[in-house]
Amino acid sequence: MKIIAYLYTNPLWETAPDQTIWGWEIDKIYQDLGDRQQLQQLLQDCHTQPVDYLLIRQLEELGNSVEEVCDRLTQLEFLNIKIIPLKSDIKINEPTLINTQATKADLLKLLNQIRQNQHSRKIRQAYARNRIKAIPPPGQAPYGYRRGKDRYALDRSAAPVVKDFFESFLLFGSLRGAVRHIEKKYGKKISVTTGRRWLTNPVYRGDLRYQNGEVISNTHLPIISREEAAQIERLLRRNRQMPPRTASAPHSLAGLVVCTECESPMITARVTTFRKDKQYLYLRPKSCSRQRKCKALAYQKILEQTIEIICRELPLAVAALETSNMDGIKSKIKQNISEKQEILSQLPNLITKDIFDQETADLRTYKLKTEISQLESKLNQLPPVNLLETAKAVSISQFWWDLSESERRFYLREFISKIEIIRQDINWYLQVIFIF
Repeated sequence: MKIIAYLYTNPLWETAPDQTIWGWEIDKIYQDLGDRQQLQQLLQDCHTQPVDYLLIRQLEELGNSVEEVCDRLTQLEFLNIKIIPLKSDIKINEPTLINTQATKADLLKLLNQIRQNQHSRKIRQAYARNRIKAIPPPGQAPYGYRRGKDRYALDRSAAPVVKDFFESFLLFGSLRGAVRHIEKKYGKKISVTTGRRWLTNPVYRGDLRYQNGEVISNTHLPIISREEAAQIERLLRRNRQMPPRTASAPHSLAGLVVCTECESPMITARVTTFRKDKQYLYLRPKSCSRQRKCKALAYQKILEQTIEIICRELPLAVAALETSNMDGIKSKIKQNISEKQEILSQLPNLITKDIFDQETADLRTYKLKTEISQLESKLNQLPPVNLLETAKAVSISQFWWDLSESERRFYLREFISKIEIIRQDINWYLQVIFIF
């Protein structure tokens, strides 16, 4: 008994499966990518070498249309080859075999299934071709853009609203604050969830993200720059690590201070005098587990010591980071990007010399662009290149006191991971842990 198998994969949207998926002992496997040359070879070989069974994932892999599939089924039937499809919802007389004993009703169901699957494959192929040509996915354009012929174009009335939303978030680091800002200024009401989607949507960075999760860079005009996008991603990562409702808290130390004695986060408490003509701010443990509760500490003293430590230790920490392998990591990523861009620039010559056809070149271009996007994303997650200059600027004490609380909150979270209060009997001191 001789058993063969046939695999067809469209490289536009599919990846070639593992050839060990059958679970049978296969004498020979025929596999096609894009065209069906191996299928023709299979039919020729079957005329000279008798075959008992043909394994296939789905019947529609035998052709691009129902007519082609039926024609090849007829050829295989003429050769007395029994076909075993691994994926089929049709129940026939012999559950896994396609042969002449199938009833007419079963065959009609089978043809209907093939027709539906072929239609689905054609839709996926059309979407894949648009994806390779960097054409926006189907559906309404994101707010701030309108659909052009083959790419997104800026909507002049809506783009300034989106731009102002991003600038507000960059300035204050508050998502809810940015949502309230555009509602107050422009009358544009959006939910916090929509605002978070705006912040993470690659479209506003000039990129396209498709349903398969792949991203192609520089496909249309961006609303925010790469530097702003990298800063937004750092802010979002920091906000995700913060306790709830502290991302937009009015006080700059909110969510950063932790008591090491009881391991409780410190929250801000406001105390007023009898006639409320003066108020005092304290930091107290949110939920102290000790029998003798940890005392609250003056907010201003902790802020003063925090700024003093930053001015003293941040330049040293940044200098150590710069002398580490960070430069080497950035250089390697940039080199990889340059190499892939060089390959992209050579593709037109390969088409001219008939080494690549247009479809193969488009597919290669798409893959290179998605790889470049992934490398750029890794590069943006690294600390900014001007970190040393920034550290020198923020190491001046007066810089911090000239900021508002919201601006100070932004810069503190840009550099600090956590502020630990270490208690020693009556006294206490701070330990500032930087994010790098």
